[in-house]
Amino acid sequence: MNYDMKIKGQTQPDQPGVEELMKPEPIVIRDNYRGSGKLDGKTALITGGDSGIGRAVAVHFAREGANVAIVYLNEDQDAEDTRQMVEDEGKRCLLIRGDVREENFCKEAVEKTVNEFGKLNILVNNAAEQHPKKDIREIDTNKLKDTFATNIFAFFYFTQAALPHLSEGDSIINTTSVTAFQGSPGLLDYSSTKGAITAFTRSLSGNLADKGIRVNAVAPGPIWTPLIPATFDAEKVEKFGKDTPLGRPGQPAEVAPCYVFLASEDASYISGQTLHPNGGQVING
Repeated sequence: MNYDMKIKGQTQPDQPGVEELMKPEPIVIRDNYRGSGKLDGKTALITGGDSGIGRAVAVHFAREGANVAIVYLNEDQDAEDTRQMVEDEGKRCLLIRGDVREENFCKEAVEKTVNEFGKLNILVNNAAEQHPKKDIREIDTNKLKDTFATNIFAFFYFTQAALPHLSEGDSIINTTSVTAFQGSPGLLDYSSTKGAITAFTRSLSGNLADKGIRVNAVAPGPIWTPLIPATFDAEKVEKFGKDTPLGRPGQPAEVAPCYVFLASEDASYISGQTLHPNGGQVING
């Protein structure tokens, strides 16, 4: 499949962005991706599941047999489109609209998922925001707090709420970033939260090992998602990902199989680890 598509210079006014406005739209799943029942009978909760990597994970999970609940901020049409994609795979999809920065909402989202499906087996902490600044002195205090609240505090909230429902063989997967390992001079606060997620993943994996609950992370490189045109100017968007060894940005369809692997029994002896779909960047992490 040809993933090397021509990305046009474009911007969007608000984060986390809208997928249907992107040109070209991201590739969600390969036509030749064949599910094999790796997640039959499972229930997954995915934050930021309406678009981008979260949407691709939802559709891949569904093709592998899981029912899915997706948490999203306010992108109703994207969420509805994702639900349709999941239902087209023959599985059920619950949409939960709200702000992951709010602890009570995170608790309610977990309870709604369990009430709808009767259980929870896979938690994917994925929602994120980013606000580039060239100078640390330009970082607004409120934006700094928002970035940490979305990108790492919410991971604690959802994990705390989910744990009573998880049992041996279940899985938590956290979305970190290549920036956690190589840094990002223009995304100081974002890369700091991603570093925190990596440490959170490693620490939590040890904390839950005796319960048989595996905790891993995925650290994507430059992936074509709505957050990109909602973050950068048109010139930077047009060049996005071209500085990787593979010379192009990745697609959500190239990242989601990492989550399938980590959520499935194929990864039964893997915990505390990070997978790196990043276009060939060697980061030794």
